[in-house]
Amino acid sequence: MKILVIDDDRRLGQMLVTWLGSNGVTVEVRADGRTGKAALEQAGWDALVLDVMLPDTDGFEILRHLRSHPRPAVSGLPVLMLTARGDETDRVVGLELGADDYLPKPFSPRELLARLRAITRRARAVTEPDVLRFDDLEIDLGGRVVRLAGEDRPLTSYQFDILVALAKAAGRVLNRDQILDAVRGEPLEAFDRSIDVHVSRIRAAIGDDARNPRRIVTVRGVGYVFTRSPA
Repeated sequence: MKILVIDDDRRLGQMLVTWLGSNGVTVEVRADGRTGKAALEQAGWDALVLDVMLPDTDGFEILRHLRSHPRPAVSGLPVLMLTARGDETDRVVGLELGADDYLPKPFSPRELLARLRAITRRARAVTEPDVLRFDDLEIDLGGRVVRLAGEDRPLTSYQFDILVALAKAAGRVLNRDQILDAVRGEPLEAFDRSIDVHVSRIRAAIGDDARNPRRIVTVRGVGYVFTRSPA
C-alpha cells in the first residue's frame, strides 16, 4: 500500500513512516492542509490517514474537498480519520462527510494497519471487475473458477488465491512474503517452499510450461511476476 498521512504531529508521522514501512507500506506525511491537498492530486495513493486538527484548517474541510473532487481516483480514496479520544462529535461528523473509518488517539500502529487493510479491501471490492482476462486466460473472481480457452482448469482454493494475487499485481514482482500476505488466513508456511510448489501446480493447470510462453515468470532470489502477455 501507498498511504498519505496528513497530520502535524511530527513524532507520530515519523513513527508511521518507520513502523508501517517495516510492514511493506509506503508512507508520505504532510503537516498541513495546503500541502496535503497538493499531495492528493498525485496518483497512486491507496488510502488517506487524516487528522481532524490541522494548523491551517481542519480535517473535515480536507474531507469535503476530497469527496467533491472531479476525479474518481481522488474522490473515492479510502479515508481513515484520527480523532481525539472520546470526542464522539468528531467521529460522527467525519463519518457523515464520507470517512470510511476513524481511530482515536493514542492508538496502536498495529490496529491502524489492520484498519487500513480493511478499508482498502472494501474499496477494491467495489471497484474491481468480476473477471480478470489475459488473452485466453480468464479468472472468475466471483465463481472462483479459472478458464483457459473457455475450458475450466482445476485449482485448489490456495492456488486460486495465489493466482489472483499475482494476476492483480500483473507486471509487478511479488516476493513470497507479499504472496503470503495476500492469502492471509490460509495455512501456508512462511519459511518453507510451499508457495513454489503451489506456483508449479498453477503453471501446470493453466498450460504455463516450457512448451508454451510463460505467464508466471520466476525472478530469481525475489519471487514471481505475472505477465500481462505470455513471455
